[in-house]
Amino acid sequence: MLPFRLTCIAASLLALSACGGGSDEPGRGALLEPPATVATLSAAQINETSASLGLQPLSGTAQCDVKVVALHYATPGARAGEHSDASGVLLVPAGSAAACTGPAALVAYAPGTSVEKPRTLANPQNGETFLLAAMYAAQGYAVVATDYLGYAKSSYSFHPYLHADSEASSVLDAIRAARTAASSVGASLSGKTMLAGYSQGGHSSAAAQRAAERDAPAEFNIVAAAHMAGPYNLSGSLRVPEAIAGIQFFVPFFITAWQKIYGDVYTDVRSVFKDPYAATIENLLPSPTLTYTTLVTTGKLPGGTPTQARDALFQPAFITGIQTDPNHPLAIAARRNDLLGWTPRAKVLLCGGAGDPTIPPAVHQNVLKADFDARGITNVVSVDVDAQVQATFGPGGAAPTDPTSADYATYYGNYHGSYEPPFCHAYAKALFDSVK
Repeated sequence: MLPFRLTCIAASLLALSACGGGSDEPGRGALLEPPATVATLSAAQINETSASLGLQPLSGTAQCDVKVVALHYATPGARAGEHSDASGVLLVPAGSAAACTGPAALVAYAPGTSVEKPRTLANPQNGETFLLAAMYAAQGYAVVATDYLGYAKSSYSFHPYLHADSEASSVLDAIRAARTAASSVGASLSGKTMLAGYSQGGHSSAAAQRAAERDAPAEFNIVAAAHMAGPYNLSGSLRVPEAIAGIQFFVPFFITAWQKIYGDVYTDVRSVFKDPYAATIENLLPSPTLTYTTLVTTGKLPGGTPTQARDALFQPAFITGIQTDPNHPLAIAARRNDLLGWTPRAKVLLCGGAGDPTIPPAVHQNVLKADFDARGITNVVSVDVDAQVQATFGPGGAAPTDPTSADYATYYGNYHGSYEPPFCHAYAKALFDSVK
């Protein structure tokens, strides 16, 4: 669930009312301040950076300049009756090339996990933002991406991590905000909408497709969706004995978020987490100042191998309970946020890499595809990009096998956050091109 990292970019460069709301509350997706253009990336700048990063063979050369517009919009909180807000970005294609003129299809994107509360995609130096600009906006798509509740300009008191319903609201209200903002920032939208998300965003985009097609199909003309490397089978993942890469970040994040939403995941934080972490963990993520690295170096979370981090952080009885008891309170909360058992109407791409150590497709993507297949759903395609990842990044064209080697640490440390995303986005764009 790591965010997409392009570490050299910085150097290179209102239709529905809110749930339970009164007349004084802004409508869902209403703009809370005027959209603000924070930068314009020229096609030449995008091409220079994408070429330097090796991204251009997948993204293609930029056809359009890209205007980066900050959004701030109304959206519900995670609990019934709550009114809140989120920020995000609208990427607007501009220029005289044929691809950049006329009404554009809108890609609504949900980003991957960040542990940094100030993170916003309305920042051209953000790696995920640049990927969206190069892959979609510079090719003539308009793109809107949410920052989620609890990040950047959002006043919400926490981030409801991997909470399917509020993720869906954040994405769909971003679409509403983009439609409202479009004319004032030079965007013309065709009315066709595609959904996409990576990592946490894959969970969010699938939740958004489920909600849009179920609750408001006339409002949202979803023509395709690409759910990439997402944790769709959360309840099943609790039963897996192996610790995932990044367990010390992602698992406490959703446990403490679901506790705030449901109130019954645990009665004593120390029944879940060991000291010294239990004292601060409930309000640790996302952090106003700390990063993945400094969360560990400052001792707020444990480091080491995934197994070492798990054993340092969690109480043994808690681990045993979630792996063996289907009625464990965390298992019940996880089932409420699984994305199995729904029926998509639009074409769907599922994409991931078999070697992903953070969100293994065998636990999530393959289980979701099998669920669709078992119910006779035929509009879903599943793609494995592991061979492309290995051919591009594996020493000698294969994944390293020695866990003690530097190659192993580099390869698996970067697989989910850096290596895998561009290949999945290339498949997503091919799908979108076929229906735009």
